Parts: sequence; structure tokens; C-alpha cells
Amino acid sequence: MTETPADALTIKLPAGFDVLADDEQLAGKVSDALDAVEAKLLASLSSSDKLANSAARYLAEAGGKRIRPLLTILSSQLGAQAGDDIRDDVLQAAVVMEMTHLATLYHDDVMDSAPLRRGAPSAHEVWGNSVAILIGDLILARASQLMTHLGDEGSRIQAETFERLVMGQMHETVGPAEGEDPYEHYLSVIRDKTGSLVAAAARLGAFFGGSGEETAMLLQEYGEAVGVAFQLADDVIDLAADGATSGKTPGTDLREAVPTLPVLLLRRAADAGDPAATEALALVDADLSSDEALAEAVAAVVAHPVTQESWDVARSWSAKAKAAIEPLPDSTVKRALLSFADAVVDRQG
Repeated sequence: MTETPADALTIKLPAGFDVLADDEQLAGKVSDALDAVEAKLLASLSSSDKLANSAARYLAEAGGKRIRPLLTILSSQLGAQAGDDIRDDVLQAAVVMEMTHLATLYHDDVMDSAPLRRGAPSAHEVWGNSVAILIGDLILARASQLMTHLGDEGSRIQAETFERLVMGQMHETVGPAEGEDPYEHYLSVIRDKTGSLVAAAARLGAFFGGSGEETAMLLQEYGEAVGVAFQLADDVIDLAADGATSGKTPGTDLREAVPTLPVLLLRRAADAGDPAATEALALVDADLSSDEALAEAVAAVVAHPVTQESWDVARSWSAKAKAAIEPLPDSTVKRALLSFADAVVDRQG
């Protein structure tokens, strides 16, 4: 495998981390670490087999926010001394977290029949369902191999996290059980599907960065709440964001009949006798194959109070994340983490 040189990559810190400007040394260290993670990520996905090489690197090369590696790196700095280099174990854990995330994307897109991922045709659209599933398995196998070099604790956390990811996908696939509240079911699904891996990323960063177990557990709680807030915000962005800014076609989830927070709240309101919700729901449940019908349904949901209610729910999870790390002493890293908890909600895409 040939490692991509770090100086050939440019990684920008996501919005919400402007507070790192308070500490130029830390900002540079984090940026350099993200460059190193990107190089290691592509190297770890590379293969002498032509098909495996191109398919496994496909989604990584398409881009991504790299939220999980960023949280791993930042969390590691809570236990670091000024001037300390970021440990190799931290970088390795960050790579494993992103690889695990990538593996789930290959599987999710097959199960959801998603035609696009990150603005490009999904892997299953290029190579077919069977190859896409196998590539997801291959990436997970590579991630597991890397984690074995980091000791039993890291391997245990990754295994437990992947179990939650699988259970979350299964529960999403079968839907809520009879008598189960669809809203509570959905929150449980995204805690497992999204929150668990973000939580693991933050916890492993603190662990390999040298923080104590108490700090690592606070970061795990923080990470899970951030992950839930991020996904809930995505639900609203799918409806309310400017497509030119977000890069997403408004209402994609509606067209694909994906149950998201605004629609779940809309159904709850309709069941409670809200006539406006009932009218909007009729548009949502209609044939949305035409752009005109989709636009009308999107407008009806956005105009209903459930959209603002959805933002409020997302921000409540952001607040939970910030509350989780309140016991930590003040530092540039803590302020960056607090800022990021806001940024995952206050974004356009």
C-alpha cells in the first residue's frame, strides 16, 4: 500500500471551531493531525486488488465532514500537556472511527436503495449491491485489524459500538413494535445508528489521549448527544435548507418515505386533531415522484410549527451535550467542544 503524503491534502476545520483561533498552536496541531488521519485513512483503504482498491476508497475520496476523527483528536487534547505531540494511538483510533462509519454507509445505501452519496452515485449504483455489501465488510475488517493494535479496551469499545450500529439499523428496518411510540422508537434508532459511533470517537480520543476514565465517560455522553443533535438537524435541513447552499435536494427524505423527526411530529399533531397537520400529511403521503408535488409537500411541512419544534428538539440534544462536559475545567479544547455542539445544529448542510 502507498500512503498518500499528508502535504498533498487540505483539511479545513468545520464551522464552529473558530474558537481554536484562540490558540494557534493547538489549531495547527489539530489541522496537521487531520491531514495525517486522511493520509492514513486512504492508505488503510488501499489494496493491491484493483476492484477492492477503487471501491473501498470510493466514498472516502468523495469527501465528508470527518466529524468522528475530529472529535477523537480534540478529545485527546483534554489530557495533553502543552507542546505534547498527538499520540499515534489517537490518530489510529481516529482512522478506525472513520473507517467504521464508512463501512456503514456502504451497507446503508444498499438497504435504502439510495442513488447518491456525497453528490456522487452510491457504490451499489456503480458496482452493484453484492460488491457494495462486501466492500463494507472489507472496510470493517480492516478497521478491526487496526484496532487490535490498540489493545483490548479499544477493541471492546469498537465491538460494542458496532453491535449498537447493527441493532439500530435492524430496528429502523423493522420499524416500531406494536404499541411502541414511533417518536421514541426513532430517537432510539438514531442514538444507536449515529450517536453510538460519535460517542465512541470522543471516548477513545480521551482514553488514548491520557485522560482518566471519568473524563472519557463524560466525553462518551457528550458524543452521543452530539451525534443525535447532528442527525436531528439533518432531518430539518433535508426540508428547510437552501439546496444550493446545502448541496441537497429539499425533501429527499419525504420522497423516499424515510421517517424523520418533522414527519413523526406532524403525524403526532394530526392524530391529536390538528387540521393543518392533517392537510400537510395528505400531501406528504401522496405520490411525490414529480418535483411539483414534492415542492408542495415540503412547503406544507416547513410552514407547520413542527419544523420549528424539530429545531427545538435538535437544540435540546445540543444542550445535553454541553451539559455533559460542564464539569471539565475551562480550556480552549473544552470551548471548542462546546462550540461544536452548537455548530452541528446551526449549519446549512
